[in-house]
Parts: sequence; structure tokens; C-alpha cells
Amino acid sequence: MTQDVQFSAEANPFAAAEQVLSTLGTLTDALFDEHTSRHPVASLSALRSAGHPAAEALFGLPLAPNGPVHAALDGLGTVITVGTARPGTGAPVADRVTTALHNRYGGGVVRGAIADRGTTSAALFQLPVTGEFADAKLRPPFARALAALAAGQQTRQPVELATGAGAEVRLVVPPGFHPLTSPGGPAGVSARTVPAPPDGGDGTDRVAAAAAAELTGHLAEVAEELFSATGPEPRRDFAVISATLADLIQDAGVCYAGLCALELDGRASDAALVVSLARHPLPITALATELATVRRHAEVWTVLLPAGPAAVLVEGRTVPVPGPLAADGQRRWVVTSVVQAFVPLPDGGTVLCAQLSTARPEDWELYTEAFAELLKSIQFGWDGTQVGAAAAPAPAVSASPPAVPVAPPTAAPTLEQSAEEAAESVESVEKPVHLRGTPVRIPPADFNPFAPVAEEPPAEVSATATATAAAADDERPKGTPVMIPPPDFDPFGMMGFTNEPTAEPAAQPGGGTAAPDPFGTTIASEQKADPFGTTVAAQGPAVPPPPAAPPTIPAQAEPATGTPTADEASGPRKGTPVMIPPPDFDPFGMMGFTNEPTAEPEAEAKADAAPEHRPFG
Repeated sequence: MTQDVQFSAEANPFAAAEQVLSTLGTLTDALFDEHTSRHPVASLSALRSAGHPAAEALFGLPLAPNGPVHAALDGLGTVITVGTARPGTGAPVADRVTTALHNRYGGGVVRGAIADRGTTSAALFQLPVTGEFADAKLRPPFARALAALAAGQQTRQPVELATGAGAEVRLVVPPGFHPLTSPGGPAGVSARTVPAPPDGGDGTDRVAAAAAAELTGHLAEVAEELFSATGPEPRRDFAVISATLADLIQDAGVCYAGLCALELDGRASDAALVVSLARHPLPITALATELATVRRHAEVWTVLLPAGPAAVLVEGRTVPVPGPLAADGQRRWVVTSVVQAFVPLPDGGTVLCAQLSTARPEDWELYTEAFAELLKSIQFGWDGTQVGAAAAPAPAVSASPPAVPVAPPTAAPTLEQSAEEAAESVESVEKPVHLRGTPVRIPPADFNPFAPVAEEPPAEVSATATATAAAADDERPKGTPVMIPPPDFDPFGMMGFTNEPTAEPAAQPGGGTAAPDPFGTTIASEQKADPFGTTVAAQGPAVPPPPAAPPTIPAQAEPATGTPTADEASGPRKGTPVMIPPPDFDPFGMMGFTNEPTAEPEAEAKADAAPEHRPFG
């Protein structure tokens, strides 16, 4: 189905089959009325294929081995078989069938056709029609019968077919559907009886003529079943309009197209069913992801059928009813509920597409239960030949994940090895291995992720120069050089003073010494080397403990005039220069005053004594 900008016939290989489904929905709405003969609802829901003796062995039934055929089995339904090995001749049959049905019903004007046109085609009825996606609010729920398919269950192995038979599908359509496709399929796909050429043959395609004659009788029979209680005009209209769609159905890869007319609680109920094959090489998970991404208004599930994994889509579509087919002659739109299943065939390049639509939302649960039974009846046959992108068979799944081989690092070529031999050795080591999972490359032990990327040498550099450069790179030490402080380093000591140890460090049990630690931590002797520089290797004497008393700081002497100081002789020093106060510095003294005593203690006592003259007694 082409949905505005979302889909096109090139991007969606199922668009033609979706267009057929929309067209069948138009026919049921325009041509079915209160005079249509309908089956009871029990014909659709009473039968369950699991109880039939032939339900588990559809490939044991005597059906035509070379094309899609329909075979009705009592108590089971209609068995459909379709294969990929013989697509048919592709000869058109619509004109032959339309003319034959006109003659069968005695001529007359078909509804919506022009009387003096002389020919009848699908374009006269504005067919086919293309559905469009409906609003998300009109999307039907994901029914319980469809959700139950997501539960784990045992799958069937494809039936082994003879070489050259390709992939074949067989399934069961429940009773209640009236097929518009011929039981023998299109021209050239089944072993039908071909009439002998007449005397003085006129070059008529006998195979196409036989297929057209078979389809003519089949459509007339279906029209008699659906409109048995009415006159010949409704039968003629339905048969002729359906015949104009024969070439469209064949070109869309449809192997079955049917209509359902039921009576449920005294009211009418209709549905349409289409089963087709299309080329699509994507695996089921990628296909489900693509559907969920592109069809934003749909709900997509990945389920597991007895035939294998499948993707099930549920969405609402609006289908136009052309004016020539409508009873009042006015074009209108009908909202339909659609369920669509995509089942990949074992050949890896073909997908079976089954889809059902109904304009009766109140009967959605009824039709989805029948559709779920149809999906569970699918069985595959295969000759073992793969087509499309998945040409290599998938390896068997084991209980434990497969081991991923790691390619060893390639050594640099020696001086005697030529560049061609080195290239061949690298190619042989790096040959990919087709296993499941994402291939990764494990770096060597000396890999440095922060090293700059080396530029490729020019083409004119010889192999010997390349090998020499590679050997020099291997000998060059990797990493960032750092400065290790001496064992007597004191980060809290003052510049220019040393902190001599007072005792020799204790010896280690193995004859070594304790590792120097500039931060005062303890390093165990059995501790391993740390390539990131957080642990210092055991070497040199241990750091002595800090002294119990602070070191005596002598007073600074004035430098001699013209004699450079130690700092000036050693060159510029890093850091910010600071002024160290003298030992007698008083931070609480006043600026410009000294802290010397000005009088003797006796004088201070006399000053503090009371005066001799007391005027107040």
C-alpha cells in the first residue's frame, strides 16, 4: 500500500499486494448488500485445523507440485500451495475472461461501465484503489489471538524438497472465504489440461486460453454462490468486475485473494484476505524494525509461528469507494481494520505476506482469531538453495556463545623479508571469520591510546627503510617520562636545607630495601608494579621518619659585595620569593619601636607607688 510519502512501489515490495487488498475491500462495500448470500459465522470459527489428521502433514496431500493451487478438504478448509520455482508465463487473461463472462450472462451494461465503450477494463471502474493510513486513534487493538503468537513454541523444520523445487509454502484458509483466484493458478504454473489446437491453428496461446477458461468458470461459480437469491445482473456485475482484476492480481504476486460474507446475530459482516509472495532479503528483526519506523501509525510485533519467526502489523486504513461502483454514484471513504503478517521463507530472499481487512470493527476479534489459525497452519518446503543476501547458511545455535578468535599481533617484517611477503602475511592473519556477533580487535599489551597517529610513509620508501623505522619504534621506550624525587626528599622542608636521615633504613626480608614514598604511605614488598605511576617500584633507601624536633634555622648572613649568592649562582629559580623574618621578630610590636626595657625594675616600682602628699587625707 502506498501511503502518501511513507511508501512507494519501489521502496515497498508489498505495495502491489496491499493495493489488491484495498481493492477487494472496495468491492465488498460497493457490491455486497442485503440480498447477498452469507455463510453462518460457525463456518469461520467452528473449525480448528489442529484436530484434522492432515493438519500436520500438508505436504503429504496429493496437490499439484508445480504451482499455487486450491484444494478444499472436508473438515479442514482450503489448502493453498505456492512456490518460487515456477512463476508462470505471465500471459494476461483478463480480457479473455471478461469477454467470456459477458457472453455467459447475455451481455448488458455492467454497473459503472459505459454502454458504448465496447470494452470493459478495471480503469472504467476507477480500479485499482490505493488505501491510505488512518489516524492512530482509529487503529484496532492488537487482539489476544495475535498476542498469543508471541509466546514461545516449538517450530517445524522445512520439508525437504527435490533439487530445483525452490521454496514452497502450504497453508489452510478457513471455510467462509470465496476465492477470486483460479484453483489452478495463473497460466503456466500448474499441470492443467490444455486443449488440443484446432485444425489450422491460428497461433493462439493454448496455455493462456486454458487458464482463462478455468478462471471464467470459477468466477461464475463464485458469483452464483454469493448472489443466488437475486437476478442475473448482480452476478454478472460481480463476475465481470472481478475478472478485470485478474492481471492486477497476477502481477502483484498474489497466490490467493478471497472475500468473506458472513451473517452474525442477524447482521452482515464482510472481510477480505490476500496471500502473496515478494522478494525481500531483510531478516525478520530488521524487517520488523523497518515497519515500526516507517509505519508510525501501526503497531508491530515480532511473533514466533510453528513455521518460524514473523512480524505482525496492525493498523487502520482508509479505502476509497469510486463513484461508478457506489450505489448512489458518489465517491466516499471507508475505514478498515487491517492485520498483516510477514513470514520469511527459508531460502533467505522471499517473504510470505498474509493480510486481512474488515470494515466491521465490532467483528475484529472474530476475524483475528481466524487469521491467527491461518498463520499457525503455515508449513514450508525447501530444496536447500539460498537466494538473495543471505546466501550463506547460518551456523547452528549452541548452548554457549561461540568463541571469537583473536588475531595475534603481526610482527614487523625483517630486513630480509620483502614488502610483498609482509603484505601476504598480514592478509592471511587478518582474514575475517564469519561468525555471529560483532568482530572486535584487541590491542596489544603495549598499546598506548594517547600516542599520536603515525603518518603513512610515502610510496617510494623502500621496504628496508620501513622495516628499520618499525624496529626503531619498537625499541623506543613508550610512556611519559617523569621525575622521581630522591629518597631524602622532604616536601615540607625549606629551600636550600637538607633533612639528613638519622638512621639507616631497615632492610627488607628479600635483601632489598623499602620503596621510596614521597607521600609518606607504606608500600608492601609484594605489591606489583603499576604501569600508571601510582605505585613506585621498590628501589633505593626508605624515606626516614620526620625528626622529633624542628631543625635549627641559622641566621642568614649578609652576602659580600659583588659576590653572587647561591641562588644567583645556580640561575633563575622557580617559585615566588618570600622574606623569612629574623629569630627575634615580634609580630605584635609597633612599627618603628623596639622592644627594649627603658628603666630598671626599682624605678618602675617607685613610679607605681602612691604620692606622698594626699590632699584629702
